[in-house]
Amino acid sequence: MWIAGAILIVAGVAAFFFMQHTKKELHAMIGTETLSIPELEAERTASDELGAKGSFRKTTEVVGAAHPRPEGVLTAELSKQECVWYRYTVEREYEHVEYRDGDRRTRRRTEKMADHSSNAGFAVIDEAGRTIGVDPGGERPDKPEQVIDRFEPHEGGRGSVELFGIKLPSFGGGNRTIGYKYKEWIVRPGQRLYILGEVHDKIGPLVIGKPSESGHFIMSTRSEAELRKSRETQHKLLALGTVAGVVIGLGLVVAGIVS
Repeated sequence: MWIAGAILIVAGVAAFFFMQHTKKELHAMIGTETLSIPELEAERTASDELGAKGSFRKTTEVVGAAHPRPEGVLTAELSKQECVWYRYTVEREYEHVEYRDGDRRTRRRTEKMADHSSNAGFAVIDEAGRTIGVDPGGERPDKPEQVIDRFEPHEGGRGSVELFGIKLPSFGGGNRTIGYKYKEWIVRPGQRLYILGEVHDKIGPLVIGKPSESGHFIMSTRSEAELRKSRETQHKLLALGTVAGVVIGLGLVVAGIVS
């Protein structure tokens, strides 16, 4: 009983830290001003005039439509859709065989074979056709469009599978491959985006990305209002989870010690 209580306490503490992170993100969205591209250009010009060319930094929110980089659109690996960002995952489902006390047991398990996100930059464009660069920095957009979610049975038992011309390893030891699950998400050109981050001019043109020091970086297909509502709901649920986990966990630990 006390073990279950200890697990609940740990879960409650983890929920507390997630709650604090969610609260900070919410406060960052509330406290950060949304600036237009001309306003950012004006502030950068003022910074240049003070002799700080290339050192402009501004934490802000920008809103606009996703726009391809100068080299053109990306092509998603699985769906072959045109996009400015994509991510795909491949999971292998297999039968795991183990022997215990002379009995043969077979269980279905999953392992991740691939998880790749594009890291090329793109831009957002406003209604007047003005653009600002976006550096994803390895971060994933919130709520991208899912274009693939399919399972393909594997023919041939323990044989290998080929993905984008690369042969994935075969598996032995009685672990029969059942099949592969493919998922892919994209951000299409024209998708409305909300971005909170740090604007800089390190490479010349204005780019928004991860803060150079502390701070938050959010890219989302949802509006700021939708994100705030989502974070508020998440914060309430995590707060309840924190209290429930710690209180019930302590109760179980005490009951286990006393009994």
